[in-house]
Amino acid sequence: MRLKLFWLACAILAIALLLSCNSGSGNKNRLLIYTPHGQDLLKDFIARYKQQYPDADVQFLDMGSREVLERVRVERNRPQADLWWGASHTTFQTAAEENLLLEFRPSWTDKIPASSRDANDRWYGTYETPQVIAYNSEEVSEAEAPRDWDDVIDPKWRDKVLIRNPNPSDTMRAIFGAMIWRFYKDTGSPDKGYDWLRKLDANVREYTADGTLLMQKLGRREGLITLWDMPDVRLFKEQKNFPVGYFVPASGTPVIIDGIAIIRGAPNQEEAKRFYEFVTTPESLVYAAHKYYRIPVRTDLDRSQLPAWMNEPFTRLPLDWDLLRKNGSEWLRYWDTEIRGRN
Repeated sequence: MRLKLFWLACAILAIALLLSCNSGSGNKNRLLIYTPHGQDLLKDFIARYKQQYPDADVQFLDMGSREVLERVRVERNRPQADLWWGASHTTFQTAAEENLLLEFRPSWTDKIPASSRDANDRWYGTYETPQVIAYNSEEVSEAEAPRDWDDVIDPKWRDKVLIRNPNPSDTMRAIFGAMIWRFYKDTGSPDKGYDWLRKLDANVREYTADGTLLMQKLGRREGLITLWDMPDVRLFKEQKNFPVGYFVPASGTPVIIDGIAIIRGAPNQEEAKRFYEFVTTPESLVYAAHKYYRIPVRTDLDRSQLPAWMNEPFTRLPLDWDLLRKNGSEWLRYWDTEIRGRN
């Protein structure tokens, strides 16, 4: 009898736990976000969102953009997250073509260029993200700092370059892809681009695990030069007081369109739509521009409300983004197996 009572108690406990889990997952105001945007921006925007919508239960997982893609792929038959906020337009387009994203037309659909959104409304651009050459400003003077891509592969920087591991990073994939494309567009071959990456590898001291570690090591002089995205570099320089300077490469820089999308099959789509609209209002975009150095994609904003430097022109590197998207993984596989650490 005691054994039966024991198993009955276990069964009741299991049912209670199951009902508790189901009740939590059924919370219509729950929101889970997958994002590479970093702790500072995420916690700030969630706090601002909850001021307006105090009933919302917002959680996030911060990971590399390619890690988000892999996770969404694995969960496609039972999605756990609702919103994907942050990744290159190329990664979002891959996810869209794999039927991982929900069609959604935000209220500002006609306020961005057609090139900054999916034709079938599965993702939309939020920010423009240029890539820069950064340096430790205590060890490298502005006069001697690299001004263009080819300056970084000068032998004088041997063992002084830090690079974020490109495999999970849309930023580094864009930079590596752009360096190959510079030659590919004329030759139809990636070989000269591979040669450029070999010369870069010869100067690399370390491939770091993530962008935060990259900037920390640059600040500690464990390396003197790096390639990274402009918003992060400015944030570490101006808010965290790291000794870093940077240049937009003189010959032009790849500009990623950073996007947002609702995951197909998301358990809380209405809350996802509400947050989607919140972070892309003119007020939120202007706020992100000033505090997080994010250049807005929307064309209907009053440009005088943005930081003055955002209205200054810079040279964009023209790229065949679709070719980079389709060939990028193979190019990176070759770099990983034939170039990395061999120079």
